[in-house]
Amino acid sequence: MSITRILRHLLEHHWRVRRVFPSDMRDRIAQAITTAETTHSGQVRFVVEGALDGRPLFRDQPARERALDLFAHLRIWDTAQNNGVLIYLLLADRDVEIVADRGIDARVGKDGWERICRAMEQDFRHGRFEHGVIAGVAAVSRELARHFPPHAGSPNELPDEPVVM
Repeated sequence: MSITRILRHLLEHHWRVRRVFPSDMRDRIAQAITTAETTHSGQVRFVVEGALDGRPLFRDQPARERALDLFAHLRIWDTAQNNGVLIYLLLADRDVEIVADRGIDARVGKDGWERICRAMEQDFRHGRFEHGVIAGVAAVSRELARHFPPHAGSPNELPDEPVVM
């Protein structure tokens, strides 16, 4: 466990997430997800967490493991076609993880998701949070559209609003 990481997480105030992602930006991200989901039958969720605290922090939980926990907790796996995708940002680590249900993950693969994550992280390093998230949603949606085209009567199974933790 790195003392630097612990300090970074302890000093990363949770209020900072709402400053970096104000409500009007979260509304635009939700609208981008809603619009993107018209191009495919998949489901996209975006979660941003300022910092880990308590047990996850002191057991040095990696961002990937935290994203997997949230994927299950938010029931993103529970879509009719197994095509839910979580885009997770751990702000204190500036780490983006994409967790995809088995229906889409098998078709895109680790390298495909990693490319999207790295592009988003590049935007975040330059302070372009809104652009990074919306570009990430668009990139994930292109993959979903290729493998899960839209069909009539496809319900919106998951909320489009970003989750701020």
